[in-house]
Amino acid sequence: MEEVKQKTHRTATAGKKAEKKRDKKIKAHEEQFPGTRNRKRRQAGDEVTEAERSRNPKAFGFSTTQATLNAQRRTVDLQNKRFHVPIAQKVGEEPPPVIVAVVGPPQVGKSTMVRSLVKHYTGQNIRDIKGPITVVTGKQRRLTLVECPNDLGSMVDVAKVADLVLLLIDAHYGFEMETFEFLNIAQVHGFPKVMGVLTHLDLFKKLGKLKKAKKLLKQRFWTEIYEGAKLFPVSGVEFDKWYARQDVFNIARFISTMKFRPLVWRSRHTYFVADRIEDLTHPQAVQDDAKCDRRVALYGFVRGTNLKATCKVHIPGCGDFPLHSVKMLPDPCPLPQKETVEVKGEDGEVSKTKVKRRSLRTKDKVLYAPMGDVGNISFDQDATYIDIPDKHLTYTSAQRANGEEGSDEEAEAEVGEEGEGEAMVRRLQRGAGMDQQLGERTISLFDAENPLFEAAQKRRGVGGLGLSSDDDDDEEEEEEEEEE
Repeated sequence: MEEVKQKTHRTATAGKKAEKKRDKKIKAHEEQFPGTRNRKRRQAGDEVTEAERSRNPKAFGFSTTQATLNAQRRTVDLQNKRFHVPIAQKVGEEPPPVIVAVVGPPQVGKSTMVRSLVKHYTGQNIRDIKGPITVVTGKQRRLTLVECPNDLGSMVDVAKVADLVLLLIDAHYGFEMETFEFLNIAQVHGFPKVMGVLTHLDLFKKLGKLKKAKKLLKQRFWTEIYEGAKLFPVSGVEFDKWYARQDVFNIARFISTMKFRPLVWRSRHTYFVADRIEDLTHPQAVQDDAKCDRRVALYGFVRGTNLKATCKVHIPGCGDFPLHSVKMLPDPCPLPQKETVEVKGEDGEVSKTKVKRRSLRTKDKVLYAPMGDVGNISFDQDATYIDIPDKHLTYTSAQRANGEEGSDEEAEAEVGEEGEGEAMVRRLQRGAGMDQQLGERTISLFDAENPLFEAAQKRRGVGGLGLSSDDDDDEEEEEEEEEE
């Protein structure tokens, strides 16, 4: 029999089966030799040689050096995030003000920095800085500015409570011993956020020396704090009062966007920074014994956990003391509230909606500095005192405005229009003052024939001993009664 020749098998080039085999082959090749260039060559039908496969140094490289640094930083950040456990900050609806401590050696510009920040936030000028100063800086943030004195005890107290430290450095002189002492103290107490400020840069006459000094100070500052810590230069003083507006704006902008990580010890303990202190001890007891037990009232914001009236408090430098009572007072420096506006709908119904504002208004920029005698409102334990200048208390009635004399009956008639309190003040102003009443009366210590007082008595119409004309009238009335 003749052998029948069979056709050879031909590989399918079209259809589902062929596409499936092709995709499987391409996938295996991509896993072995990844890269866009190889993929394009395979699609074009060209084969990649072994020499080209081994020679591909830029397959996974970076085009620029900055991109390499950014990728490395991002990798390190992602690795460090796994070690940081999120901590919930326990605050109420209105968190207490952020404590910003201004620290530095003497004559470095601490007071000028505090005045500049207060001027930037509130537009008010402060001459003497005494005690903490609280300002409203945003819709949800307040700052308490504290100037740290140049002594070791004050540095320890500030390091315990400060959320942010503005470390002022004299660029013309360099780092001083007080700066390193505070940094060592801050490391023991949790090391709060630290920002550096270089002052006295206007003393450099040559630009080359200024740049060299900035570079050296920045390297030294990064060595003490951490690499990348913020360091702001401040050049010159305007009007011998505050720093340049743009320099202060840069510092204030960075403070407003800064986020603070709560320290574990502070979040688990109660601590209190006194904004105002009043001695309630009886003055007679202090006069009898200057070392007697005092009764002191402290005003301020409580931070950390809740403060109980049954526990003892520790005052640095004094010791432990029991609490007599703890009371909640109105907020002397409140955050701005959202305004409600009545909107009339299509149905005629009036609805109230809250208006959101992007910036603070002038009346919302509150300044609270009770120890510095700034502002006209003070809060006491059982009262609120409002200090109004005398020029704002002048009431002028309609009759006096026209040059006429008003009576008490007319003042009482004005009660319906002005109110009882205002009418009372008008009657008090209409009457003669104590100085005027005492000036109209005289006291005669000698006989009327004494020539020293004769002229004065004739001028005032006074005779005899005793009080001026009122006593003479009383004597005449008694004589008339005796004659009758």
